[in-house]
Amino acid sequence: MRIDYTHLTESQWKIANYIERHLEEVLLSTEQEIANKLGISIATVSRFWKAIGYQNLKAFKHDMKEELAVSPAGKIRNTGNNLSGGTFYLSVEKGVGLLQETMDHQNPKVFERSIDALMEANRIFILALGPAKGLAELLNYRMARYGKKIHLIQQHGHELFEEMIHFKKEDIIIIFAFTRLLPEAKVLLQYQREKHFQSILITDQLAARFSSSATYTLFASRGEANEFHSMLGPTILIENMILSLGLREKEENIKRLEKLAELRKKFSVDLPR
Repeated sequence: MRIDYTHLTESQWKIANYIERHLEEVLLSTEQEIANKLGISIATVSRFWKAIGYQNLKAFKHDMKEELAVSPAGKIRNTGNNLSGGTFYLSVEKGVGLLQETMDHQNPKVFERSIDALMEANRIFILALGPAKGLAELLNYRMARYGKKIHLIQQHGHELFEEMIHFKKEDIIIIFAFTRLLPEAKVLLQYQREKHFQSILITDQLAARFSSSATYTLFASRGEANEFHSMLGPTILIENMILSLGLREKEENIKRLEKLAELRKKFSVDLPR
């Protein structure tokens, strides 16, 4: 859904986020069923459609069904629904669907501005907990080749303050916020407003109140809330960030990588790959 979420109430945010994650189920539901699912009044659900530019639920369903019928993500989604059996749960069709959803909901201007911010930053901090740690390591490994000063935040809980005392206005922090915003991320985003450094939030929530707290928000699909969460979508987003960053100073970065190749060749006997 291409909606301006800034003017929605808290209950309307809740509805919007539910629809983004369960669109097909919503298209088969009544307003009462949606209200029961979310624990809100049917009147709140009825008012929601006008808040996002539709006359009523019927008009919303009509518009969404037409869009799903022709969009690439819709085609992949329909293909996945028609599959029966198979060796792997995460089929090629399902994987492509997650990648397509990630790309479909990417704002090119926001993405480019986030890369600009990474280019201009003095230091890049990364906060990643749980399964996002692997993505943080990938970012650290690849971006370090470009000569970037990167720091993976290792401290959690009250020990995070030990890291925060080093933040400066010229820095930027990348925060992974899958499913929800962890307390450490909340504190960092609050502190950002005081110190005025920039932030990039990578999340699998299309409609969430915390999205507006960051300087830039990038979406990466991990599947439905009640499914196994795949990291295919976040990985393609991260790799696009790495490639985009590398192309900003292409010649210099090529020289760095050529130097890396020379070192590997020179010391291949002492430090074999």
